[in-house]
This record gives sequence, C-alpha cells and structure tokens, in this order.
Amino acid sequence: QVQLVESGGGLVQPGGSLRLSCAASEFTFTYYTMAWYRQAPGKQRELVARITGGDFINYTDSVKGRFTISRDNAKNTVYLQMNSLKPEDTATYYCSATWGPANYWGQGTQVTVSS
Repeated sequence: QVQLVESGGGLVQPGGSLRLSCAASEFTFTYYTMAWYRQAPGKQRELVARITGGDFINYTDSVKGRFTISRDNAKNTVYLQMNSLKPEDTATYYCSATWGPANYWGQGTQVTVSS
C-alpha cells in the first residue's frame, strides 16, 4: 500500500510562492505517474500538473508559466513549485500516484492565497 504525505501548504499573499512536497512510501516510485490535483470549495477536483516516470509533464492551462512540477526519484518525492500565486489558486492540493490500475491519494494540504 502506497502512502503519500503532502506538506508545504499555507497562507500566502497574492504574487507569493509556495513549494509543495509529496513523499511516497514506495520503492518502485520511479514507475509511477505522479500528479497534483486541487479542489476548491464547491468545485470539482481538477488536475494541476502531472509528471510520468519518463518525465513527460503537462499542466492545466491556468497554471502554465507559474507552476513547476518535478520529481526526485532518489527521495521518492514529487514537488510543485508555485509562483505568482493568485487568489483563485486557493484550494486543497492533493498528491496522486498512478501505476497501471493502482491509484493512490494523499490527505491533501491547504493552500490559501489572500492579502
């Protein structure tokens, strides 16, 4: 059973930055497609960014140029660097790991962008 533990959320002013981390308890981490999703109150969960085991990356349009996803396979960790944050980025951010039919989720970390 893969366990995912997110960290790095918090309160930040508009225009600020945060870096989210997701540590996975899985020695075959390299094979997993890792992704960050977010869910704002009253809205559906949406994909923010995804990185495959082969380092193919894609982002949702609203974060392109501001967010960067990366992974450190030696540390079994995926990161989401978030710059130029906007109030509309406020949400609970979830880490996801997928490999074939297996799919796992973290507990979420809150990101609030407000002055």
